[in-house]
Amino acid sequence: MSLAEVDLWQDLRRHTQARIGLGRSGDGQPTRSVLEFRAAHALARDAVRQPLDIEHLAQQVAAVGLGEPVAVTSQAGTRAEYLRRPDLGRQPEDLCEIPCSTAQVGFVLCDGLSPSALTEHGVRLLRALVEVVGAHRTIAAPVIATGARVALGDHIGEAMGVQTVVVLIGERPGLSVASSLGLYLTHLPRPGRTDAERNCVSNVHPPDGLGYLEAARVIDALITGARQLGRSGIDLKAVSGGALDGQLPRGGPSFGSPSSGLAEPPDRTTLDQHRVS
Repeated sequence: MSLAEVDLWQDLRRHTQARIGLGRSGDGQPTRSVLEFRAAHALARDAVRQPLDIEHLAQQVAAVGLGEPVAVTSQAGTRAEYLRRPDLGRQPEDLCEIPCSTAQVGFVLCDGLSPSALTEHGVRLLRALVEVVGAHRTIAAPVIATGARVALGDHIGEAMGVQTVVVLIGERPGLSVASSLGLYLTHLPRPGRTDAERNCVSNVHPPDGLGYLEAARVIDALITGARQLGRSGIDLKAVSGGALDGQLPRGGPSFGSPSSGLAEPPDRTTLDQHRVS
């Protein structure tokens, strides 16, 4: 076999979902690459517009054992309006059905930009969160929100009466993966919180992305840090290495800006701080 016939990218493709080494056929891409691209684009478009089966999801969430979930909606009346008007997805329609709780943590399951991600990963991720976070904290009955953007969780968290709210939301579909979940944590939630006051753990979609238990451990570390610091967001940083091993870094998650002297060691990496959905 000549060097021209050897696919030098073959081994590398096994380690990533990214489109690398696509090759060429004349002046264009090979037919296979073009068809794969179109198929991935179609999956992403379908994921955005796919409706959430709320009744089925509610039954699965109830089986987790946190109580019957309450379903709420944003002010976006239709999926099309939700996509055109992100501002409406951040405002609740009616939260009067949400019972006020004295629990420490509340979980909100949102369809976001990929309802299929919530369907595929939401309940299993919730179980992992209950296992890890619920081992030493009280958890309120969960809420399911449709037509939801991340900031809707601040309204819901305040209505729940919890100290910390964690939003599980379908992330924007891409050409590599169309069903990925993100988690957004806000300590002392209330309307008007900014993206800088939240922390994000993204790309939860095993086996190719972050696993459920690993994500739950990072969230647990962030909750611990937020309670110690009194706030979440850019002043709170989870050192992912220790969190993923199930161990908090010495003294808990490091928090503070670099100028405060409390930033994490330079040989550790940090999580995304506030990716917007």
